[in-house]
Amino acid sequence: MSTSTVTVTGMTCGHCASSVREEVGALAGVSDVDVDLSTGKVTITSTDTIEPSAVKAAVAEAGYQVAE
Repeated sequence: MSTSTVTVTGMTCGHCASSVREEVGALAGVSDVDVDLSTGKVTITSTDTIEPSAVKAAVAEAGYQVAE
């Protein structure tokens, strides 16, 4: 198992968190996505390391950005 954490900007409500969880969770190998709305931290658990570019693309698809 691999765990990575990114910070997502712009999330303000449960629906925002749900959208990010759904898009990131659809990535191949992802088994769990935990979103902390108050901090913007998104913790991703996967079977292998997920490419940062794939995570950024999934977050963008949900309508948000990964903080640099």
